[in-house]
Amino acid sequence: MTKVLMLNGSPKANGCTATALAEMRTIFAEEGIETELIHVGNKDIRGCLACQSCSKTGHCVIDDLVNEVAPKLEEADGLVIGSPVYYASPNGTILAFLDRLFYSTPFSKHMKVGASVVSARRGGTSATFDALNKYFTISGMPVASSTYWNQVHGFSAEDVKKDAEGLQTMRNLARNMSFLMKAICAAKETYGLPTVERGAFTSFSDGK
Repeated sequence: MTKVLMLNGSPKANGCTATALAEMRTIFAEEGIETELIHVGNKDIRGCLACQSCSKTGHCVIDDLVNEVAPKLEEADGLVIGSPVYYASPNGTILAFLDRLFYSTPFSKHMKVGASVVSARRGGTSATFDALNKYFTISGMPVASSTYWNQVHGFSAEDVKKDAEGLQTMRNLARNMSFLMKAICAAKETYGLPTVERGAFTSFSDGK
């Protein structure tokens, strides 16, 4: 069964970001997509130590939620990241979590479908959306799109429920993401996955 992992980067379990993710979950269920929602934003997550221990062990030296979520991401066909806007950027907790999750995991994320969802009272959504999408585009993950940028607006969950266009965007995003995941799963059987080249590493600091 096709599965999506969903991360709520907000400290609030039932706030604006959660409302947007819940709208997507309803559509995923209609599409026969299994979902698992993990609340990240209320956890004590520190940033990467740059210790390189993960290159030897295959997991982060800080044994917290990152290592718990890693096998779930490996199993999943898609990843949805939700975050509120803090100073025109994602929540610091979700950024620390994603830095360590993506860096410490040795398995390929290639062709897992990614989508980011952003909530704000007013501004900063485009910059936040862009920052979250970069985790996907460096990892060979196709990015699902919708009929507008993936954002909802409101100061509270009740406000977001009144954002008709924002919720419509979430529903269309979930439908598009469902299609992409199903199409990629079908294509794997027929064509296999694209070849990924490795080994080239550009550096201009070798003194030559």
